[in-house]
Amino acid sequence: MVRAPRSPERDPGAVARTVTDPELPQLTLADLGVLRDVRVEGDGTVVVEITPTYSGCPAMGVMRADLVHALHRAGFAQVDVRTVLSPAWSTDWISEEGRRKLAMGGIAPPGAAPARAAGPVPLQLGPARRTAACPLCGSPDTEELSEFSSTACKALRRCRSCREPFEHVKEI
Repeated sequence: MVRAPRSPERDPGAVARTVTDPELPQLTLADLGVLRDVRVEGDGTVVVEITPTYSGCPAMGVMRADLVHALHRAGFAQVDVRTVLSPAWSTDWISEEGRRKLAMGGIAPPGAAPARAAGPVPLQLGPARRTAACPLCGSPDTEELSEFSSTACKALRRCRSCREPFEHVKEI
């Protein structure tokens, strides 16, 4: 949860909420649900908590640096960006505004994340069966061309109606 009790120029949460994702620059880290918390400790240190979209996400270093730079430019001298892994990030954390921005950018937003029972994750030997409506024409008649696209969290699909390729953020 991002707290915002200060005036905008002295509110580190407001500053952090403007930082964009390096791989999806139309989205802020808040839109993506990666920005988990922003708070000021007793010694004045701004602590920012972020959660990667998946383990080993190569963009985490850039996200961290962008947050530190934005907060330093806003006058916050001490900034500590922490990675929080639990609970794991879910595509359900993408805001409605984020989903709208994805679609406006030609990227199919994810559907609901798969629900799993508590306990061990079952082994799935077959390919994942995902569907996504075309963000360009709206047709549900699409096919997956590649499990991975420009980033590991997106698949490459093509619309059978308008024949245009598009990316789809995979449900996690």
